[in-house]
Amino acid sequence: MTPTADPRPLTGEPLALDLLNTRWMHEGALQDLFAGAAGLTRLEGLGVWLSANGLETEGLSAPFRADAPTLIHLLTAREALARVVEDHGDPKAREVVDAVLEHGRVRLTLDPEGPGERPEFDDRAWGPAWLAARNYLDLLDTAPDRIRKCAHEACVLHFFDTSRNGTRRWCSMAACGNRAKASRHYARSRDH
Repeated sequence: MTPTADPRPLTGEPLALDLLNTRWMHEGALQDLFAGAAGLTRLEGLGVWLSANGLETEGLSAPFRADAPTLIHLLTAREALARVVEDHGDPKAREVVDAVLEHGRVRLTLDPEGPGERPEFDDRAWGPAWLAARNYLDLLDTAPDRIRKCAHEACVLHFFDTSRNGTRRWCSMAACGNRAKASRHYARSRDH
């Protein structure tokens, strides 16, 4: 597959949140990388996402494929993660995340550098979905309070707050943060 530019406004987040960020708002309309956003086909969008996360590279022992089964499993994981991020107490969402996790496991290894891990899957098509669900567990283990949805009311993006004081509110200060500031400024100037 020929590399295509990633059209998403926020990339580089941890894998679980990057999967959630395959949906975003553009000019008031919800875009979906896996539903043909930016002129891409569904499988091209999947290829862009796999590539952006290093999951389609030749450097992997067996790269993941941008095919229909992988897409279906990723959509399942994305919906489950979206629900559980929105409401961690939702038992149905946790059950679906657990169901995704049932398709893989971690094999402990001894690498030249020391102890290591290698994920294994009952079906390689589940690999990216499993890795995203596993990453969500890692984020919960690291700092669950730093998994955030952008504070802008019209934004659907998520991020992992790595700021020193943990007060990041926007997916991007250049985009949503500036829009919020401009909106507040306009409201103040209109009131005076």
